[in-house]
Amino acid sequence: MSSDFWAGYISGAGGILIGNPLDLIKVRLQAGQARDPLLASPQARGGSYLEAATSFARGAAAPILGYGALNAILFVAYNRTLKALDPSISDPTSIDEVSLTKIWLAGATGGMASWIVSSPTELIKCRAQLSRDRHTSSWSIARDMFRANGIRGFYFGGLITSIRDSVGYGFYFWSYELCKRSMSSPDDTAHQETLKVLACGGIAGIATWTSIFPLDVVKTRLQTQPLDTIPRGQASQTQPLVRSSDTRVLGSWEIARQAYRTEGLRVFVRGLGTCNIRAFIVNAVQWAAYEWLMKEFNKH
Repeated sequence: MSSDFWAGYISGAGGILIGNPLDLIKVRLQAGQARDPLLASPQARGGSYLEAATSFARGAAAPILGYGALNAILFVAYNRTLKALDPSISDPTSIDEVSLTKIWLAGATGGMASWIVSSPTELIKCRAQLSRDRHTSSWSIARDMFRANGIRGFYFGGLITSIRDSVGYGFYFWSYELCKRSMSSPDDTAHQETLKVLACGGIAGIATWTSIFPLDVVKTRLQTQPLDTIPRGQASQTQPLVRSSDTRVLGSWEIARQAYRTEGLRVFVRGLGTCNIRAFIVNAVQWAAYEWLMKEFNKH
């Protein structure tokens, strides 16, 4: 495997470990389950402090494995696309003269390529995070979805996920490179360079999520609708996810209209503050890890 694959995989998996607690809060705010989950006591939620602490890890298994692979595919596709758009590139870590438009297009292509992993990962993660059964795991949800609908079931909500990823990752790489160019200086020490990479990574995360957050709200609500995730008549820990026969599954446009009618425009930015705090922390760490790993791999 190439160096950018492993650098992307390791940095992506590490970012999920750091950001999952805040991602859990973001998803629950988007789905309308809670106004401010942090303020609710464990007793008010019907559980112990230990259950409250362990709940922050809920839904982490799928993204830890999936997001590592997603990040690996993302960076490989981005670097290869950028090289195709500008054959003069010899080192993917040094692209100061490349057009920002090409960088956006390469990022959007990378986002579209990563969809094959991001769609099932997001679906399983969101359902695990919103489950009211503390015994429900990512694995049990994935198993029951596969039994009911096969591979196709993992790509429910795939269209809006692909649009979100393509647009978002276009701005992700574009904003990171723009920030690096505006902050870089030939006189930077190694310490200053590291701090700037952390800052630019965090800013890129915020720019990305701000640009696609309304789409992400709709995606979350679409993917967490009650659906048939197990064959009828069989018991399962994911029973709350089973759709009753008289329930109609809504599309993205219908969900957006329904959300606007019942909750107004504010619904499309609910949880953005929490999301941006997470985005800054996770992407600062991810970019710093990616840049360091690429340098280390390239030495050998």
